[in-house]
Amino acid sequence: MHRLDARVKLLAALAFIFAATLVPAGEWAAFALLAALLAIVVAASRLPPLLVLRRSALALPFLLVAIPLLFTKSGDELFAVPAVFWRWHATDAGLMALCSVLARSLLSVAAAVVLTATTPSIDLLRALEGIGVPRIIVTTVSFMYRYLSVIAEEAARLLRARDCRSVRVDRHSGGSLLWRSRVTGNIVGSLFLRSYERSERVFDAMTARGYDGELRSLAVRAPAAGQWGLLVAFVVLLIGVEVYARL
Repeated sequence: MHRLDARVKLLAALAFIFAATLVPAGEWAAFALLAALLAIVVAASRLPPLLVLRRSALALPFLLVAIPLLFTKSGDELFAVPAVFWRWHATDAGLMALCSVLARSLLSVAAAVVLTATTPSIDLLRALEGIGVPRIIVTTVSFMYRYLSVIAEEAARLLRARDCRSVRVDRHSGGSLLWRSRVTGNIVGSLFLRSYERSERVFDAMTARGYDGELRSLAVRAPAAGQWGLLVAFVVLLIGVEVYARL
């Protein structure tokens, strides 16, 4: 898995994510087949399963957006949640829709985790350009990845400066919530201005060195025919799962 061409892995991950998204709600057997297929890929990658599960938990906070489905789908009532002037009624159809959204989210994020854990970032950026993603998007993502740590260091310096100018007596000191919000807003504004000024300096330096809007790299060889065959077989398996989910 680590030696596969990045373009093949990227296309396979995108196909898996689309397959997980297109599975109808409540088709648990299809979700189980996709999970088993993903488990085989994780085992072939020799990645720790706990690592994949821990990083896939990133999708759980976004599940809060889908909670209204529990109360808006018509069906048999499971329980009721009292509100101020009315009662929210949870239904079995809403629970099925919520669990389906959870399954799709976890499978999609887990596929992305496996992709990023087995593919270096530079190869992944080249793969994006290789499959036809617009160059401006690839360049933007590349700069974001390279300078995210720089922005994090800048934010750490701002927080360290704030701590050096503050006196902490106990946990209740420091002003009201409005005062804390104002201080946080000032820090965010200063971080934006510093990042903007640094980006201008970086761009001027790159222009002086001949940058013309294109990130050049060594020529990338085409994937072997066997790798394309593996991708086709993987896609055929996904199509089979989609057909089974709709029978």
